[in-house]
Amino acid sequence: MDPIVECCAGLDVHQATVVACVNSGASNKRSGKEVRTFGTTRAALEEMRDWLATSGCTLVAMESTGIYWHPVYAALEGHFDLIVGNAQHIKNVPGRKTDVKDCEWISDLARHGLIARSFVPPRPIRDLRDLTRYRRKLSQAQASERNRLIKLLESANIKLSGLISDVIGVSGQAMLLALIEGQETPAEMAQHARKRMRRKVDALAQALNGRIDEHHRFMLRMQFARIKAAEADLERIDARLRENLVPYADPLRQLMTIPGVNWITAATIIAEIGIDMNAFRSAGHLASWTGICPGNHQSAGKQKTGKVRKGNVHLKTALVTAAVVVAKTRANYLGEKHRRLRARRGEMRAHVAIAHKILVAAYHILASGSEYRDLGPGYLDRIDQRRTAGQLARRLRDLGYEVEIKPKAA
Repeated sequence: MDPIVECCAGLDVHQATVVACVNSGASNKRSGKEVRTFGTTRAALEEMRDWLATSGCTLVAMESTGIYWHPVYAALEGHFDLIVGNAQHIKNVPGRKTDVKDCEWISDLARHGLIARSFVPPRPIRDLRDLTRYRRKLSQAQASERNRLIKLLESANIKLSGLISDVIGVSGQAMLLALIEGQETPAEMAQHARKRMRRKVDALAQALNGRIDEHHRFMLRMQFARIKAAEADLERIDARLRENLVPYADPLRQLMTIPGVNWITAATIIAEIGIDMNAFRSAGHLASWTGICPGNHQSAGKQKTGKVRKGNVHLKTALVTAAVVVAKTRANYLGEKHRRLRARRGEMRAHVAIAHKILVAAYHILASGSEYRDLGPGYLDRIDQRRTAGQLARRLRDLGYEVEIKPKAA
């Protein structure tokens, strides 16, 4: 196989060291290799960058090894054409595993154009991605702490979760604070109910009449403080997100025209895939990269399980969450499609299918700069009127009616 790059480098990245191999030579001759080991401090990475530039490298390839490649990529960005490859795709032959052989193997693959580029967005998008991913982790931590608090209440025979849908809501927080203080009777604590919750005052008084002691109050106080701290952190992250999203106001607004997509989901889409859709060959390629399209597993002419691949779990989670929201809406195409899929394939498959449709719509919106145009809930009926009419006529005949189908006069 003929090489396509005259001088390139392969990097084997670790936490404390980077082993670099410069692979250079004419295409019709055997290439020469030079290997050096560098540290991962800023000064050492700048030294490696100068050495690569002096050697005449135009292309630098590395594996996506955890997070260790991030500072290396940042030090070389803007100076070379960089390739970050999936470590699973560029494994060497088993039994030949050393740092030197690894960097030589990566340089050989890069020299012959055999490493597929992983998607690495520009720096502003990467900063936005850090915020959305950290927000997701904080939200999950808050939900976990909320579940622990509810379990503690149950262990103390406090049955609030059976009467209040959101124990950490306005009414719930007031009652929890009264429980922590321990100065009020159950009937007095029930009086903290607000608005429609006032209709349940008697039931709330019974639910709050549990066996709570000082140990429970200590645990409740700590868990409630952690929930409030996570809530304050989320507010700060949301404020920072809104500042960083100012340059992407138009794409954000356009994505929010998709049913089920709020500003957090739209921000996650922008943070994970950027706004330049030239990075992906097609909407199908983007769906495969995200991991929300059926997988291919065929052997001996038989199609086996087609479960989705892992993909981008952050984007997939946001899209499936949007699909769950869409499932509760009406008068739009996505909601109607979800109900039909759920009846035939089950709820979870319907969620993933609608998440796929939302992502495809987002791809075309970002590629064209246009807003979402809903097809309407009747679209699925219009695309096959004969089939729908036949099914309805069959159901009427089963009920004992005579049916004759005639097209409506114009």
